[in-house]
Amino acid sequence: MLVDEVTIRLHAGNGGRGAVAFNKVKLSQGPVGGDGGNGGNVYFEGISNINALMSYASNKVMKAEDGKNGRGQFLDGRRGEDLILKIPTGTTITNLGTGYNQELIHVGQRILAAGGGMGGKGNFKYRSAINTTPLQFQEGLAGDVCEYHLELRLIADVGLVGLPNAGKSSLLNELTAAKVKVANYAFTTLEPHLGAYYELIIADIPGLIEGASSGKGLGVKFLKHIERTTTIFHLVSAESDDPARDYEVIRNELEIHNPLLTTKTEYVLLTKTDAVAPKVVKDKIAILKKIGLKPVPVSILESESLDEVKKILNKIKAEKLKVGAN
Repeated sequence: MLVDEVTIRLHAGNGGRGAVAFNKVKLSQGPVGGDGGNGGNVYFEGISNINALMSYASNKVMKAEDGKNGRGQFLDGRRGEDLILKIPTGTTITNLGTGYNQELIHVGQRILAAGGGMGGKGNFKYRSAINTTPLQFQEGLAGDVCEYHLELRLIADVGLVGLPNAGKSSLLNELTAAKVKVANYAFTTLEPHLGAYYELIIADIPGLIEGASSGKGLGVKFLKHIERTTTIFHLVSAESDDPARDYEVIRNELEIHNPLLTTKTEYVLLTKTDAVAPKVVKDKIAILKKIGLKPVPVSILESESLDEVKKILNKIKAEKLKVGAN
């Protein structure tokens, strides 16, 4: 299962202790204690793997390396190694102590999550004309300790929605290089899957049934991922006894979850047209047209129908490139 929400506790590294040391060379017997090294920082860094939060589901406390203690002969302690936590792009990080939140949008984007403590000063830093043999030193400062809530919301150009077994995974497999498990029963897909159609990212959003917005089925767990898509492909199976009702069920759940979802650009695809007689396909199209829709009949076994879907995707791709150019 996709882990898309987790709370973790972060400990930045503590600073190392400053040293108390004196030169033993005759005529040069002064303080030579080095400073402690700074503690390591903790960073979040964006990556493209949507399953990256899974590694934090069981390991919820993480710590960067402490700075090393200073030594004699002006040798400062080594700085602690930074801890870099890889999280999926589209993840919002929220500091539960301060309320600070930010989203990682780009691969490679890095955000400082917890700052390491400063290293303490060695006794060389305390020397003076009236204190030629200082015994003072400074302990390293403690690193930040923070709790963060991480919440992933997928970023995709096209989201595939529909009742279970509407053919979302099969269509994703045909249009992209995705290899999603497909079977003829509900909830084959238990987590979102992504595929790339040239510059477009397509997401298969599973788990929507009547009552999903109130927690039934896989519930609201995946509804939030649709919020980040720019276009919705709404799949309705030609095998359905009541395609109009199937369509309305999903639309109602989207509206209850977030009314803005119903304002997104939507294309209705009547899928699995190869599984029923041509007359049945015509009847189902007519039913959907009666409620104001313009369904596109689709069969993954018929290249011509897939070409119609690709034309839509190419149009979306062209619009995306146009916006990017501006």
